[in-house]
Amino acid sequence: MEIANLVISHKKASINEIQRAWHGDYRSLIERILSIPNIKECAVLMTCNRVEVYVVGTETEKTLRNFAMRMGVSERIIEIHKDEKCLEHILRVASGLESMMVGEDQILGQVKYFYNLSKEYGGIGEILDVVFVKAIQVGKKVRNQTKINKGSVSIGSAAVELAEKTLGSLHEKEVLIIGAGEMGSLVARAIAHKETKAVFVANRTFHRAVKLAEEVGGRAVRYDNLERYMVSCDVVISATSAPHYIITRDVVERVMKVKNGPLLIIDIALPRDVEESVAQVEGVTLYTIDDLRAISQENLRKRLKEAKKAEKIIAEELEHLKMKLKDIKADSAIHLLYARAEVVKKEEVIELYNKLKAKYDVDESSLPLLESFANSLIKKFLRSPTVRLRDAARNGRSEVIEAVHYLFGGEDFEISDFENEEAAERQLKAPVQRSKT
Repeated sequence: MEIANLVISHKKASINEIQRAWHGDYRSLIERILSIPNIKECAVLMTCNRVEVYVVGTETEKTLRNFAMRMGVSERIIEIHKDEKCLEHILRVASGLESMMVGEDQILGQVKYFYNLSKEYGGIGEILDVVFVKAIQVGKKVRNQTKINKGSVSIGSAAVELAEKTLGSLHEKEVLIIGAGEMGSLVARAIAHKETKAVFVANRTFHRAVKLAEEVGGRAVRYDNLERYMVSCDVVISATSAPHYIITRDVVERVMKVKNGPLLIIDIALPRDVEESVAQVEGVTLYTIDDLRAISQENLRKRLKEAKKAEKIIAEELEHLKMKLKDIKADSAIHLLYARAEVVKKEEVIELYNKLKAKYDVDESSLPLLESFANSLIKKFLRSPTVRLRDAARNGRSEVIEAVHYLFGGEDFEISDFENEEAAERQLKAPVQRSKT
């Protein structure tokens, strides 16, 4: 059995290409993959920055390429990892090393969510269960033992971090977010985790402000009422795509004449939303995107340093995972040995009991003794093969495992007792070939 994954991520694909990479609902996708004869298990991970398909089976790489082609996904944007590379990849994903923002926490929850969903829809078997449980454990361990998720690296999150540093805390502060686009949404989501007094969202298209405000537990306000809310708020974060200033010095001067207290303005728009001379108005502190870039770059540098520690943890855990999967392979072969022995044992014990009963008139009280003898015989006979199978699995000798599956009736190999006896009889009757040497 092989394990492999198909990866479509932000590294090679655009957001639109990622969104077009799968069709239909999640259950249908799982069922479609499991309907492929050589695939035994599957799991799918889907986020805004990645679509990943994990499969266990045979001819996995070829199967995944064909699947991508049927889904209309360009060869240009896909990656396929197999066996060890696949295992290492999912550990890196759960640890945040493959994320657009290195070390981000959201991906770990997403891995856990899609693991449970794949399990619910019948995609998770013994192997993927071990793999995803290990990935989730490693993701937690990396975050507990490193600082890879500390410090904001997105401009939106950095704006909130800067506001906290400037004001000491956002507790009991009122915040006005201007703009409900991508950057404004990042700011709003980052603020949603803070204990603010109130969050207001303003946007030229009011229904977009309403949608974002509902998502983060804030309140949408009309764009025409900006000055009014600037008077009551402690922080204004502006992130529109307007081609001109939306907050001028004149506006801020009017606001500060009636405002009771200082005002922090953070401009993260390009081009800028706030006129530069606003910084000269008494009681106003103005930060621009340039200030935030410095914070983001420093935080990213720190995270990349922590990433080296994370990679060391992943390397150690990868070896443990590989050993666990090798033991599973050995266990499957060992199970076949004992399962076949159990079938033969039952038949032979009953047959021997019937003969003893007919000749010596023994009763059923002798059955446990006969079964105990047979169990002891099987256990002693298979002890050495069991040890050797585990050793073969751990040393990568897959041909030994495959031979046991073939000989003792693995998944696709069944042989009837009649065929078995016929083969043995032919072998006994066959003339002995003498060596010419």
